[in-house]
Amino acid sequence: MTLAGHVFFYLSKILWWFAAPSNVLTALVLIGAVLLFTRWSRGGRRLVLAGALGLVVCGVSPLGIWLARPLESRFPLPAPDMPAPTGIIVLGGSLDPLTSVARGQPIIGAAPGRITEAVALARRHPQARLVFTGGSAAVFRDEAMDEAGAAEALFRQLGIDPARLTLERDSRNTFENAVLTRALVQPKPGETWLLVTSAWHMPRSVGIFRQAGWTVTAYPTDFETRGTARELWRPILPAGRGLDLVDRMVREWLGLLAYRLGGRTDALLPGP
Repeated sequence: MTLAGHVFFYLSKILWWFAAPSNVLTALVLIGAVLLFTRWSRGGRRLVLAGALGLVVCGVSPLGIWLARPLESRFPLPAPDMPAPTGIIVLGGSLDPLTSVARGQPIIGAAPGRITEAVALARRHPQARLVFTGGSAAVFRDEAMDEAGAAEALFRQLGIDPARLTLERDSRNTFENAVLTRALVQPKPGETWLLVTSAWHMPRSVGIFRQAGWTVTAYPTDFETRGTARELWRPILPAGRGLDLVDRMVREWLGLLAYRLGGRTDALLPGP
C-alpha cells in the first residue's frame, strides 16, 4: 500500500486507543484517584465521580443499542429467492489467528456469523466463488497472525471445496480489504457479488467498496440489536457487554467520519 495508507493505518490504531470510551473513562478514574492524595483532591473526586458514572452509563444503559440501531437498520437482507451470485466476499475480523496457531485449530473470536453465513451461502449457491479477505490487523505483523490462513483451514473443515476459495492475505483494514480484493478478483461488469460482514459494519464497508469501484450486494449478519422498541429503554446486563458494545459502536461511527473525511467512502452513512 502507499505511504498514506500506512500512515492512516497506524494513526487509526494509536488514536483509537486514546479515544475508546472505556479507556477514557478508566483513565479519568485512575487520574482522579491519584489526585485524591494531592492538593487537587477536590478535582480528583470530580474526575473519579465523572469516570465512574460514565462507566455505569455506558455499561448498563442502552446507549450501545442506540448507537448500533441506525447502522444495523441501513441495509436489509437480500430476498431468499435472490439470483445466484457470482461470488461471496467475507470480510475478516472473525478468527483469532494467534490463538488458532497456538491451539492447532481455527478459533473464532468474534463475529461468528461472517463465517457461518458465508458457508451457508456457499452451500446454497454451489457455483459461486468464496473469497475471504483479511491478513493481520496487528501493529507489529507476524506471519503466524495471518487470518486468511486460519479461515482457509476452517472452510476446509466445514466442507468447502478448496478450488472455490480465493484468499486475500495482505489487508489490514476494510479499505485494504476492498482495494486488494478487487485487484485480486477483478470483477466484471454485470456480476453479482455478495458482501458478508457484521450488520453494524456494513454501511462503512459498502461505502468503501463503492469508492474502490466495486458495487456489491450487502448481506449483513452478526446483529447486535433486535429491532424492538423494548430494547431502546431496557438496561444491558452484564455491564461488560454494554461497555464493549459502546466501544465498538463509537469506533464504527468515528470510522465512518474518518473514512469520509479521507475520501475513502462515498457518503458519511452509505445506504442502499
